[in-house]
Amino acid sequence: MQQYAQLVDQLPRIKAMGWITTHRPGDTGVGKTLEDLLHIKENNFAGPNGHMTELKSGRKNAAGMLTLFTKSPLPRKINRQLAEKFGTRDEGGRLKLHTTVNALSRNTLYGSPGFIIKIKQATIVLDHNKYADLPTPYWNRRDLEGAFKKKYPQYLLYVKADHRGRGINEQFCYSEASLMSGFSFGRFVELLMSRQILVDIRLGRRPDGRLHDHGTGFRIAPSNLDLCFEKREQVI
Repeated sequence: MQQYAQLVDQLPRIKAMGWITTHRPGDTGVGKTLEDLLHIKENNFAGPNGHMTELKSGRKNAAGMLTLFTKSPLPRKINRQLAEKFGTRDEGGRLKLHTTVNALSRNTLYGSPGFIIKIKQATIVLDHNKYADLPTPYWNRRDLEGAFKKKYPQYLLYVKADHRGRGINEQFCYSEASLMSGFSFGRFVELLMSRQILVDIRLGRRPDGRLHDHGTGFRIAPSNLDLCFEKREQVI
């Protein structure tokens, strides 16, 4: 595993390379290309003071959202029930449930009232308020805090890229990087309550009938990523 200093020392060289054609078309191309250029296979590495550092990258001025981490709600197998109760059929007849939820207003799901996030003392609830026989999905606060700390043990190195073109012809110029630290779970809850952090549910059925859970993602706009952390140091 490479050390933090080794990776950071490579960033000015990568910036000086200018426009680099993506190594993978699509949303994940910006991260895959950077990891290849840094010669890393894992998404974290030994950072300052030996702590683990998460590496993320994104396109500048991108309209999409960045996934902080994923964590399926409780009780166990509740996602299967959500897909069956709230899902719709795609063109191939397969069941799917794709929706984004916030804590300020109940969303609309296929023309009907859907979900809202509710903050409780010990849990964060995915409230549906529709089926009496369906358990209310929830996350224990300690589980969410543990998921975040596992993903970001101490630091986040976030690299931004200018971009042009599309698909297999998209190109990136990795021109900025920041080291962020000081995330607290209280700050996470505040951002969730203010709609800065959203929850994405992405469920579907495979052709063989098995549930495909793409991961219930806690997501934030890349431009607001700084709000998650108390400290930010410009690396390049």
